[in-house]
Amino acid sequence: MEGPAINLRIRELLGEGYGHIVVQNPLAKHSLGVGILNRLKLDFEGSLGYFGCGLIDGPNVHIKGRVGWSCAENMMAGVVVIDKNAGSTFGAALRGGDLVCKGDVGSRTGIDMKGGTILIGGRAGAFTGFMMQRGRIVILGNAGPNLGDSLYDGTIFVGGTIASLGVDAVPGEITDVEAGWLERKLAAYGMKAPNGVGNLTKIVAGKQLWNYDNLEPAEKKIAL
Repeated sequence: MEGPAINLRIRELLGEGYGHIVVQNPLAKHSLGVGILNRLKLDFEGSLGYFGCGLIDGPNVHIKGRVGWSCAENMMAGVVVIDKNAGSTFGAALRGGDLVCKGDVGSRTGIDMKGGTILIGGRAGAFTGFMMQRGRIVILGNAGPNLGDSLYDGTIFVGGTIASLGVDAVPGEITDVEAGWLERKLAAYGMKAPNGVGNLTKIVAGKQLWNYDNLEPAEKKIAL
């Protein structure tokens, strides 16, 4: 079956009342599991290609393999768990729900993120959290260069080393409320901070770019 036929069959089964659907041998096809706007337990027994599980609002998805670029783009609600690695722009424009990768992720993960949570069990590539507006990103491994570049709001937590911070991304202090949330959220997916949640590095917006267009040219140079 080709990708569009697989998606059509998922919708047909969902309409017939099935609450748990398993796709065997997805063969890394692109754009599978997209546009699902209902509660559904959906398992992919293998890897997906580009744009998997985008534009979803409610399903609980488990991918027993890897995913390509832009997995869960514009996800509104639900849960997506990937057992292995993910490509670039993982969770682009994420708006809600939990997006979990047990392995490494590529560059620009969480770009333009507007809500929800991204959990990463391994390393994250360059420009993770780029132009992030809301939500939380938790990286248990190392983070690549320009972490949180042009961060407007939201929070990033890192368990390993940070190659460099991007423009307007600054360290913050983890609160007791955040530590409790981190413990519960990680435990829900069988994950654990390498040295305890209290030793994660917290990154927030320095807010020097807020109302950026209102700055004078000299002030823009200082902010950058």
